[in-house]
This record gives sequence, C-alpha cells and structure tokens, in this order.
Amino acid sequence: MEVVVYLMLLIYLVHLAFLFPSSTQADNGGKLGAILDCSSRAGKEEGVAMELAIRDINKNLTLWTKCSRHGHLHAAQAARYLVNRRGVKGIIAPNSWDESSAIAEVGHQLNVPIVSLYDSTPVWATTRWPSFVQASPSTCSQMKAVASIVNSWGWRRVNVIYEDADFASSNILNHLYGALHDADVEFSALVPLSSSSHTLHEEMEKLRSGQCRVFVVHTSLGLAERIFGKAKEMKMMEEEYVWITTHSVTSMIHAVNASVISSMEGVVGVARYFPDVREDFHKKFTANFRQKYPEEKNDDPGMSALQAYDAARAVGSALNVDAQKMMEAIEKTNFQGLSGEIRFDDRKLAPANRFRIINVVGKSYRELGFWSEGLGFSTVMEDAHNSSMIILGHVFWPGGGPWSAPRGWGLETIPKPLRIGVPNGSLLEKFIKVEYDPITKQPNFSGFSIQVFTKTVAKLKYDLPHEFVALQGSYTEMVKKVQNKELDAAVGDINIISSRYEYVEFTHAYTESGLCMVVPIERRSSRAWLFMKPFTKGLWLLTILINVYNGFVIWSIEKHHCSDPKAPILAQIASLIWLAFATLFSWHGGRLHSDLSKMATVVWLFVALIITQSYTASLTSMLTLQNIEPKISSLETLKAQHAYVGYNKRSFVKDYLVTALHFNPDYIKNFTTAEDYSEAFKSGEIAAAFLEAPDAKLFVAKYCNTFTIAGISEGIRFAS
Repeated sequence: MEVVVYLMLLIYLVHLAFLFPSSTQADNGGKLGAILDCSSRAGKEEGVAMELAIRDINKNLTLWTKCSRHGHLHAAQAARYLVNRRGVKGIIAPNSWDESSAIAEVGHQLNVPIVSLYDSTPVWATTRWPSFVQASPSTCSQMKAVASIVNSWGWRRVNVIYEDADFASSNILNHLYGALHDADVEFSALVPLSSSSHTLHEEMEKLRSGQCRVFVVHTSLGLAERIFGKAKEMKMMEEEYVWITTHSVTSMIHAVNASVISSMEGVVGVARYFPDVREDFHKKFTANFRQKYPEEKNDDPGMSALQAYDAARAVGSALNVDAQKMMEAIEKTNFQGLSGEIRFDDRKLAPANRFRIINVVGKSYRELGFWSEGLGFSTVMEDAHNSSMIILGHVFWPGGGPWSAPRGWGLETIPKPLRIGVPNGSLLEKFIKVEYDPITKQPNFSGFSIQVFTKTVAKLKYDLPHEFVALQGSYTEMVKKVQNKELDAAVGDINIISSRYEYVEFTHAYTESGLCMVVPIERRSSRAWLFMKPFTKGLWLLTILINVYNGFVIWSIEKHHCSDPKAPILAQIASLIWLAFATLFSWHGGRLHSDLSKMATVVWLFVALIITQSYTASLTSMLTLQNIEPKISSLETLKAQHAYVGYNKRSFVKDYLVTALHFNPDYIKNFTTAEDYSEAFKSGEIAAAFLEAPDAKLFVAKYCNTFTIAGISEGIRFAS
C-alpha cells in the first residue's frame, strides 16, 4: 500500500513539473516569474530573450517560467503557483488581454507587480490594478499607416478581416475606421473570425464574390496562416487583389516557414519599427534559441524577443522584496532598450509612432521603407518624408508583379446590377428622355440627369453594374419604391421635400432648385410718342421755361445792339424765341456783343449739354430694349382674381400650392407637356403655371417672346 502511495506522489510531482517547467537557475536570490504561451513562436522567443536579460543584469536572479495553456484560468493558476510556491516578486504576463487581466487580478490580490507584454490595455487597467504595468507600447497608430497605404493607390473601399478575441478588437477597429474615414475610404465588409473558426471557407467565399479586392488582415499569426492558405487555394492571391497585414502578423513574418510565406507573395505589411539588433544580443539569442528549439527553421529574434528582453531587464533591475518600492523603481525606469526607449508614463510606455513597411516577395520579404505619424513615408528613417507610398519604389503585388498597382476592385462573381428608377415623362425631356426602340421595344435613356449619373459612375474606383428602369407615376411613388427595395436608387430631376426625405437619402444637388411662377408677357407698344418718354412732363416744362428765360436774358442784354430796335413787338418776340432755342444747340459768340450775354450763354450751353446727353441715353435705351412686364406679378393677384393655375401632375407642386400657398384646389389644373402649358395660356385656360426652377427656365427659354418668370417661392431646395 505504501508503495502505491509513493508512486502516486511521484506521478503528481512529475505532472506538476510538466505543467510548470523549472527555473533557469538555482532557487536562490531574487525571483522573477514569467507566464508565456509556450506553444507559439512569440512565446518561445520571449522565453529565450528573458533568460538572456536575467543573465545580462549581472545579479543573482532566478527566472521561473510557466505556460498559460491558452486560457485565463490556467494563467491565473500559474500566477498563484509562482507567487505562493516559488516566491516570485514580480510576474511578466503574456501578450494576451484575457490572460494578462487574470494575472493582474491575482497580482493585485497578492500585492505583486505585474508587467504585461500586451499592447492594448484599456485606460482603466492601471487604475483598477495599481501594481499593473504595460511594457509594450500601443500600436494603434499603425492603422493610420494602413490608411495611408490605401489612400496612396487611390483605393476607396476595403474588406477588414479581424480576430474577434477580446475587447481590443473593437478598440482597434475604431482606430482603423477613423483613419480610413479621414482618408475618404469606407469599409466594404467586416469579417470577424476566431482562432478556431470553422466558417473560414464560407466567409472567404463571400468576400471573393464581392467587388472589393483590397483586404486588411488584423489577426494572430496562426489565423493569418490559415487565411492566406485558403486565399491561395481560392485563387485570391492573383492580379487585382491587395492584401495588407498589421503588426500582429507582420512582426512575426520572419518566423513563417517557406511553404506558408509562399502563399503570402505580394502582401504588404506594417510592423512596429525597432533599431538594428545589437550584434552581441543577436549572436547569443540565435545560439540559445537554436539549442532550445532545434525544430524551428529560423532562429532570428523578432519584436516579441526584443520587447520581452527589455521588460525582463526593467523588472529584474527593480526587483526588491518590497512591492511598493519595486513599483516605484519600475515607474522610474529610463533606458534605451533593444525595442526602443523604455520610459513609463502612468505605468505605460509611450505609443509607437514609427513603423516598417515590408513586402513579401517569393519565399522571403524585403523592407520597402518606413512610415512615421505626422510625417508620412520615407525610404530612410531620417530622410525626407512624403504622404504617398509611391516614393518607396516598386511594390510586388499578388500575381501582378511590380509594374502596375492593382485596381482594388473587380466584377462580382455573381453580378447583381443595381436597378435605377428613371421617371418616364419629364416636362421638357431635357433632364430625362425615354425613347423606345420600335423593333426591340427596349427603352433608351438620355438627358442631363442620365449624363450626370453616368459620368459620376465612370469616375468611381470600382465597377458599378446597373440598369435603368422606366417608371410611370409620380416622383413620390418612385421614391417610395426605393424605400421598399423595389429599386436600388432613382435618377432624375427629383426635388427634395420633407415628406420624401423621410423615405430615402439624397445626393448633393447638381442644379438650381426652387418653385417658379411663369406668366405671359404684357407689352407696351406706344412708339408714336416714344420721343417724349425720356423726360417726365414736369421736366419737359422746366426745361422749356429755363430755355425761354435764358433767351429773354440774352435778348434783354443784346436788344440795344439790334439793327432795328424799333421793330414791331411780334418781330421782337420772334427774335427772342429764336435766340432762346438757338443758344440751346449752338454757340453764337461771334454775334453777341455784350460780355454778360456771352457768360450767360456759356453757362447755359453747359447745362444744355448735360440735358441732351441724358435724353439721348434714355431714348436709346427705350428704342433698343423691349418694354415688357408680366401680366400678373404676385400670388395675391391670382388669388384675388380666382384665376386658374397649372402644374405638372407628376410633381409635388399641387400639394405645396394647397397646403403652403393656400390656393383653392378647384382652381388648379394639371398638364403634362410644355405644349399643353402654351396652349392653355393662349386660350386663357390658366393665368399662371407653377414649375420647378429648372423646368421653368427651360420653358421660358423655349417661349422667350411669350412668357417670363414672375417670382420664386421660398422653401423648396435640394439637399446638400
């Protein structure tokens, strides 16, 4: 029986040893714990790097490492084991929020500092857990680099594939959405996946059937390998496809085996920038890594190794029996580490703002250049920057080589053209004209609105299959068909009114809006006395009186020099009148004897010049311009006369006339064509017509000698 008991104890101890690997040094001196994902490449690199950091600190330290086994419960158990059984004074948590948060809770309860390698901890983490430190800088700015890449090549839509693992998924998506929105780029599809997702094929099939060919992959390396393997299998790594990976994938691409990386050919990646690895560290790391993990094909250190080394150095240097003093020492850490500057602000490293841009070519990759927040792209980190990635040179794209950038879109696998409604029966057929082929009976669409739509579609960065559908009925009925999904959109001279705006959204206006009142022209044709019109009666009388008075003054002065001063009174009056009018048009200085009469004549000639020039200008204007005016100039006149008015029966105008302008509906008639309006005006059937501004201007232009626009009603406008 005792033998069985000893055997069970032995098995239990072996089981513990298997679950929790032993330390790298003897159990003496300071003790530091680390919980890692031992099965991943990142976890392997982190373990080797921490061992090197402990040795380089040159202290009698012990590093105890435990495996998280991909679960927060196991991570919490491992943390308690390290503190209670091994007596560690600090723990380095893995690059996982679920596991780091569970370990942080244990550390808070046991008063042990926890240093996490996770780079996207929430803002409240350091408040909830005073002994929690984020030792990996936030890489959220990488999403601005992704947006800059997309914008550089003129792509306007992207598909985003992300790993829905924890709260950071939504956080990073918010940063990506904001960055793409600033670059005028929109999401085409958002595809959440899990590391054990069984719907990968179905999701990839949906993406392949769409038009958008630009993909942003933000997942773990393991899931990314599955995604690219499936994309290769489904021929989605060929021409016109674009694949962009974020730091979580790109930072580990050096460890991807040749068979996997060959399926990623043409991928453009964004990874956090780090200085060149020190030669002594690189030599020691590769030797230790190769010895510990001979099955790995590549033994170069990545960003995970550099961050783990710096974290272990920061914690190991501050290791102290007192947790409070240890936290103070960690917060005061300030040194240039392998991954960059290590200096904590509110127990977090400063966010990363510089990234490497890499391109997968063949079974390897090359570094294209760099991207810095606020500066842009550059081929050398300290060189001049540019907002466009094009300055980085040729990029090897999937299936297409370096000669031209992909369009980023293609035809749908199962094309479903948009159904675009078009009103059949526009007033003047300038905006919309629908003609039917006499043989095929198929409609042919033309007009200004159709041209605007087709020109806009031609400028899109992606294909937009569509078909026009001719519709009868009112414009409001057509708008409701869009709301009911019978149509995908509508094109035409469609005004926005409040009732329609409740159903659909509208584009920017492409022409003037408003409601105009069109009325017949009333002409004035009294040309016989037109020469009298430039001056008013009072002005004519005043001019004549001044002229006679001036003649009288001059005659009074000059009468003593006349050859016959005793002439009859009628003759002298005739001389006075002649002299008055003669001085209006000519200078008689040679015939005047008195200097006073000459002065009076000069002043009068100056006044006469102004009068004659004003008269000439006014008369010329009257002769060259037709004197026209509307027969009816106000709405009130129409209402007072109980006059009939017309409107287009397919528009909203009747409701507006009744509800807003308070017209009697019995005095409102509908018409369909411009000719109908013209005949109604000529026969006196209507006194005015209310047309939308573009139609009103076209109508007046067609009948410019007969009708005019009398006014515009406020309140009707296109959306903008």
